[in-house]
Amino acid sequence: MARWYIIHAYSGFENKVRDAIIAEAERLGLSEAVEEVQVPTETVTEVKRGKKVQVERKFMPGYVLAKLRLTDDVYHLVKNTPKVTGFLGSGNKPQPISEKEAARYFGGVEEAKAAPKKDISVDYEIGDQVKVLDGPFASFNGVVEELDFDKAKVKVSVSIFGRATPVELDFEQVELVK
Repeated sequence: MARWYIIHAYSGFENKVRDAIIAEAERLGLSEAVEEVQVPTETVTEVKRGKKVQVERKFMPGYVLAKLRLTDDVYHLVKNTPKVTGFLGSGNKPQPISEKEAARYFGGVEEAKAAPKKDISVDYEIGDQVKVLDGPFASFNGVVEELDFDKAKVKVSVSIFGRATPVELDFEQVELVK
């Protein structure tokens, strides 16, 4: 019976590890023992250069989930895959996770795909110089005073007639001055 296992891989090489395990299983004739290999990802919204962008991000960086019938051959196939540091578990013994726990990881992935999270990241922070891109203060420069991720707003101190005036703008209305 196949069970879900968590494989620890070098961060950034999760997809290559997944592809290598699948390819090696086919080459060795172990495809039926390696049922499924996945890298859980989620979709998040980021603001880059004043534009909202949907980005695919790894749900569990450094880990790959695999549904395996763990025989000695499959164990060695996974363990000898380049960029794999081993299985999650105690000692040298891989610890399977329950179907319910695996479903939770993939359930989180499905929910994230259905409704992208409001996890927004911006390429500027408090104290940075930014340029206002549109609105009544377009082309003004200012300093970031506050970031409100719940409302996707940024408070910028803009100099108007020699006086610093706080202005609340959307994240995509400003960009970092380089």
